[in-house]
Amino acid sequence: MSEDQATIPQTPSMRLDGKTAVITGAGRGLGLGCAQALAGAGAHTILVSRTRDELEQACQLIRDAGGKAEPLVCDVTSAEQVTEQIGGLERIDILVNNAGTNIPEPFLDVSEENLDHVIGLNLKGMFLTAQAAARRMVEHGAGSIINISSQMGHVGSPNRTVYCLTKHGVEGMTKAMAVELAPQQIRVNSLSPTFIRTPLTETFFANEDFLNWTLDQIPLGRIGNIEDIMGAVVFLASPAAALITGTSLLVDGGWTAK
Repeated sequence: MSEDQATIPQTPSMRLDGKTAVITGAGRGLGLGCAQALAGAGAHTILVSRTRDELEQACQLIRDAGGKAEPLVCDVTSAEQVTEQIGGLERIDILVNNAGTNIPEPFLDVSEENLDHVIGLNLKGMFLTAQAAARRMVEHGAGSIINISSQMGHVGSPNRTVYCLTKHGVEGMTKAMAVELAPQQIRVNSLSPTFIRTPLTETFFANEDFLNWTLDQIPLGRIGNIEDIMGAVVFLASPAAALITGTSLLVDGGWTAK
């Protein structure tokens, strides 16, 4: 047997040692879960939100678990703050573009104020953050950007026209970014969860009719937990996903398969 024949492929590592990861909306919920997952894989994490006290507590939780974390106060809807705070970082290898919101209401009742607020955070904020991070990544010749989208970026739903609008926009932005940034070896993907139990969604599930409707849409028959997202975000950030760009990883229990 030749030397080439005796060599078998090795599974790529999902470790992130030596990498710096920026996670927005990281003070709690899904963002904190993503930060903990990346820190657990060895990344130095920078947690971003507007609330310093919440960030400090989140960073301490990660440090107590053996990870590396530091806070960065920034309003991602402010171009000035994003340029100064995120754009001013020395190095960014991974961006988890997670900051977002939702205001469910009937289409005919959506106010201009709510429209501007959700679009401003879910689209403008994500765009500005990705742009600032990508500029740092270009300098170092590689990177992974993970835009947190939603199953609602692939389907429609009552009372979520603005949210669906923004998440469909995230999917389009992800594809365009991936194509444009590929020559710089920057991978761009979206991560699209179903409903996940977080402080933002718990109020929704207090409505029994909504809870039952949601469960009926998910073939696996349960609401997602933050842990369901953690492995997916590490995978997309890691060398194990080295040839994956411009796509959406759906963690939706089968919702969009129907």
